[in-house]
Amino acid sequence: STDFDTSDRLYFEPLTLEDVINIYRLEKPLGVIVQFGGQTPLNIAEDLEKAGVKILGTSVDSIDIASDRGRFREMMQEFGIPMPESGTAESLDEAMVVAERIGYPIIIRPSYVLGGRGMEIVHDEASLRRYISNAVKVMPGRPVLIERYLENAIETEADALSDGEEVIIPAVMEHIEFAGVHSGDAACVLPPVSIPQKHIDTIEKYTRQIAMELKVVGLMNVQYAICDDIVYVIEANPRASRTVPIVSKVCGIPMAKLATRLITGKKLKDLNLRKRRIPHFGVKESVFPFSMFPDVDPVLRPEMKSTGEVLGIAGSFDLAFWKAQEA
Repeated sequence: STDFDTSDRLYFEPLTLEDVINIYRLEKPLGVIVQFGGQTPLNIAEDLEKAGVKILGTSVDSIDIASDRGRFREMMQEFGIPMPESGTAESLDEAMVVAERIGYPIIIRPSYVLGGRGMEIVHDEASLRRYISNAVKVMPGRPVLIERYLENAIETEADALSDGEEVIIPAVMEHIEFAGVHSGDAACVLPPVSIPQKHIDTIEKYTRQIAMELKVVGLMNVQYAICDDIVYVIEANPRASRTVPIVSKVCGIPMAKLATRLITGKKLKDLNLRKRRIPHFGVKESVFPFSMFPDVDPVLRPEMKSTGEVLGIAGSFDLAFWKAQEA
């Protein structure tokens, strides 16, 4: 946003409904792109549209399907795409029934989350009671989602560009930490180093299906976990993820620029974009401010703690990983 050749005007205002509407009325733009600001713009997209703001790219309803775990699960069941067993609860009694059906350990989170806030892996009933008593403070009026925690699973993710008719997936990323660590905190490598080709093909197939069904126009990120030789979908976000700059650099594809052209009406065939073989490895490693916050627990969990990331690129995975650690 601060690059001299990117924006004509820059506003230092909070991402609230009122502030965005005020700027929209002042600037009178063609519309608003909500895909480049993390989860916050997606959360206010529906209210913006109701206020008369034109949302460019993926529709508000598609954004809601991806954000609402219940609606998203229904969509996955229609396609026969596996997701970890889950249920929703609005009280302790409901939560205990769901947890008993699924079996511990479980991963529990508010239905709409930001940066993994309020997410926790729960191993027993006592921990569940403690979580539910605090969950109301996290996001009142929203049910919590309870999901089977896939132990020792390999987490992967895919960033995709879509024009609503065609989908391109530049690369699949493999997380180095096991599933259960927030994706923003995990190191990851692309192309993958230990995932069989059959699973990569499955991930690309599922990503295309989800993008087409949601009629994604622009960017989408889908997170997966591979457990007991099965590829499970964890969640889909119809927006740019924090890995977009990494994918752009490693694959040599300016994803944000291309997504903006798709959002403003171009088609993938107009952009002459082809998937290419990546002749090197890129490793993303997260940066943690533990030296600034000595009392923060350094153990990585579902709630995000990192404040940035670095990238190591080399001809071999080992060297790329070393460069990322050094950085």
